[in-house]
Amino acid sequence: MSRPGFLLSPWPWRSAGYLLTGAVTGAVALVVIVATAVAGAVLALVLVGLPLLVLAALAGIPVAWVERHRMRLIDADPAPDPHRAPLAHGLWSWLTTRVRERATWRELGHALLFAVLLWPVDALVVAVALLCPLSVVATPLLMATVGGGQETKVLKQWTVTTWPTAFGIAALGVVLLLLGAYAQGVVAGARAGLTRLLIAPREDELGSRIVELTRSRLRLVDAFEAERRRIERDLHDGAQQRLVGLTMTLGLARLDAPPGPVADQLAKAQEEADQVLAELRELIRGIHPKVLSDHGLPAAVADAADRSAIPVDVDLALSGRLPQAVEAAAYFVVREALANIARHSAASRAEVSGRHREGWLFLQVRDNGRGGADAGAGTGLTGLADRVSALGGRISLSSPPGGPTLLRVEIPCVRTDRSA
Repeated sequence: MSRPGFLLSPWPWRSAGYLLTGAVTGAVALVVIVATAVAGAVLALVLVGLPLLVLAALAGIPVAWVERHRMRLIDADPAPDPHRAPLAHGLWSWLTTRVRERATWRELGHALLFAVLLWPVDALVVAVALLCPLSVVATPLLMATVGGGQETKVLKQWTVTTWPTAFGIAALGVVLLLLGAYAQGVVAGARAGLTRLLIAPREDELGSRIVELTRSRLRLVDAFEAERRRIERDLHDGAQQRLVGLTMTLGLARLDAPPGPVADQLAKAQEEADQVLAELRELIRGIHPKVLSDHGLPAAVADAADRSAIPVDVDLALSGRLPQAVEAAAYFVVREALANIARHSAASRAEVSGRHREGWLFLQVRDNGRGGADAGAGTGLTGLADRVSALGGRISLSSPPGGPTLLRVEIPCVRTDRSA
């Protein structure tokens, strides 16, 4: 409002629209709340009115929903919805969740204040700051039409009989209209601030929602890891064992078959089965390596280093086991980093080091390649960074042109007593 262009901007009209819609909404809310409460009280003796009383108690929810949308007229950052999602589907779950929330009762208090006091203030400000000045500005028009060019009344109080007086009063109305625009802006801003104070979520509620969101992310990570382990176990104990049996059967059949086309076909089938078995084992390692579940992160990283296309030095000083989700996230970050080094860096050597210190797991993957790596160029490290972030950790990448490239991983965790 302190800017020179305020009067020429849409904000005066948006403030007027906010106050005008507030007057209409408040009047409707008053009628609905009073009618619902009275009907519920009258019919409560026959139990029919009890649902109406419940509706009256929950009237603040739709009123607050309308208010949050109306605030967009004058507030670029409207108040967020403070309500939690119900734990289950159905009306009863929704109702019990809403009744237990403090936000529901704050919104009811806001609805009662809005219906009794605030909307008359909105209507009064619109009448005094907008409608009355517009009526004064229209004095010459009213004198030319309704008054037949002879006389007219200003605000039905003062009689005007001359044209100079009519135009002078119209000029005064323009001044009042400009002043009223500022008054509407002040009142609309105060109204929006009061509404935000009453219906916006409190700091403690936001904190609890953030905690619940963090816990839900951790539960999703744990469920994802459990599903990966289940798939790995099913493939290892099911499809892999059947392929091993098939390979042995083909080998025995090949030994019993006489030399000739049949023996050659059996040999070819055995080679194909061996290749499928090797690919399945690689797939199982990619889903969740068994060595990680059985022996922990150092053994799994050492196994990944042995299978790397370039020499990799491993220095992981970790005693005991870490949480399963942390071990899995750290392992797949290291594996993805080694794959990127072998594929893109032209490095001749890489190094993986790590420590557990003061409740944090610190990992570093370094190579002597050409550098210039960009974590945003692909989805591999980005997805792993999201996975680490879900555990409260972070990933940083340093890769200047010419190298070396250094990937740092930090994950908060504590050692566990899980046996290998």
